[in-house]
Amino acid sequence: MTDRDTIFALSSGRPPVAIAVVRVSGPQARFALETISGRVPEARRARLARLRDPQNGSVLDEALTLWFPAPGSETGEDMAEFHLHGGRAVIAAVLGVLGRIEGCRPAEPGEFTRRAFANGRLDLTAVEGLADLIFAETEAQRRQAYRQLAGTLGQRAENWRTRLIGALALVEAGIDFSDEADVPAELLAPALGAARALRQEIAGALADDRRGERLRDGLVVAIAGPPNAGKSSLLNRIARRDVAIVTPHAGTTRDVIEVHLDLEGYPVTLLDTAGIRASDDPVEREGVRRARERAASADLVLWVTDAGADPMDGQDLGTERAVPVWPVRNKIDLARGDGGARAKFRVSALTGAGLAELIAALGRHAEGSFAGAEPSLVTRERHRQALGETVDALDRALTEGESGREDIVAEELRLAARALGRLTGRVDVEDILDVIFRDFCVGK
Repeated sequence: MTDRDTIFALSSGRPPVAIAVVRVSGPQARFALETISGRVPEARRARLARLRDPQNGSVLDEALTLWFPAPGSETGEDMAEFHLHGGRAVIAAVLGVLGRIEGCRPAEPGEFTRRAFANGRLDLTAVEGLADLIFAETEAQRRQAYRQLAGTLGQRAENWRTRLIGALALVEAGIDFSDEADVPAELLAPALGAARALRQEIAGALADDRRGERLRDGLVVAIAGPPNAGKSSLLNRIARRDVAIVTPHAGTTRDVIEVHLDLEGYPVTLLDTAGIRASDDPVEREGVRRARERAASADLVLWVTDAGADPMDGQDLGTERAVPVWPVRNKIDLARGDGGARAKFRVSALTGAGLAELIAALGRHAEGSFAGAEPSLVTRERHRQALGETVDALDRALTEGESGREDIVAEELRLAARALGRLTGRVDVEDILDVIFRDFCVGK
C-alpha cells in the first residue's frame, strides 16, 4: 500500500441511511468516476447519473456525482464523490465495483485526512482539531475544536516561527558576514529583542491553567462518601438513567462507574465510587482504595451522606492535593427536623427534591472552570510540550546572548524554530502520525 494508490471508502454514517457518501481519492479517481457513471461532471457541480457495473452493464443506483480535481480538493488529490441511496446493498455494490478497478483499494482509518496533511491542505494542529470536532460531545468542546480546525493555533505558531526565523537570520548574518562593510556591526541586540518578545507571547499562551486540555477531557466530579448513603441513586438521578446498580445493602458498588454528561454545554464526567469505610473484605478494600484514588484526582468531590449523618464527617481523602468538596445530604425525604444544616446541598435521590439546585450549581462550576479571558490556544499535551520546548530554547538563547555567544544563540534559536515546526507538522512528526490518526474513522 502506497500513497499513490487510489483509496475509497464510505464517508457517511452506518447504513441504512437516507443518503450515503462514497469518496474516492487518488490518481485513478477520474477513471473510477467515468467508469461507473459514464462521464465526469463539471468540477464542483453535482450531476445526477445512473451508476452501472462495467462488467455486465447492470444498474447499481441513480446518484449524484461530484468531481474535485487536484489540488483544489480536501485531500489535495483528484477526488470524486458518489451520493447514493443509503441501503446496504447499494453501498456494497458500489464499493465492490470500485474494488475491482486496478489501482483502487479501501482506505485505512484517517487516510483521507492524512493525505490532506501530506499535501499541505491541513497542518497537524488542524488535523487534531478535526479529530476533536468529530468526537465533541458538548457545545463548548465543539467551539474549541472548530477553532483548532480553523487554524487558530496553527496560524499563530507559523507567525511565531516566521518571526523566529527572522531573528535567527539576523544572528547568522552577524556571524557569516561580520567582515562585510554593508552588514550592521550589531545584529545580536535586535535578534534578542525579537526572541524576548516571542518568549513572552508563547509563555502567555501556556499560562492558561490547562483550560484547553481540561475542556477536551471534561470536568471530573467524583461522588464519594460512606456506604449506603445513596451515591449510586444520586448518579442515576443526575444521569437520568439506570447506570449504577442500586440495592439497600451497603457495599454494593465495588468499582468506579463513569458517566459522561453535558451540563450547560460543558463536558462533565461523573464518577460513582465505592463507599469509603474500613473492611476485611479484600474486594471491598480494593474498591475503597480506588474510590479514594479517583476522588483525590477529581476536579470536584460531592461528599454524600444520608439524612442521619453529619455531612462533614469522613471527608479526608487521604491526599495532600486540595480537592474542592461539596457536602451533600441525601435522603431528605426521610429526615426529621433540620439536621444536616451544615450540608451545602440537601437532596433526595428518590424523589428528586433539591436535584435542580445541585445540577445548576454543577453547571455553573463547570462554566467557571473552563471560562477565561480568551479561548485557550493549547488543547493537547503535545501542543504544551512543543511550546514548552520552544520557551526553554528561547530562555537559553537569551542567557547566552548576554555573554555575546552568537553561535550558541543561533543554535538555540534554531532549536526553538524546530520545536514550533514539530507543533504544526513541518518537521520530525513521522513518529507521532500513527498515534494521531489511529482514532480516526474509515472514510475521514
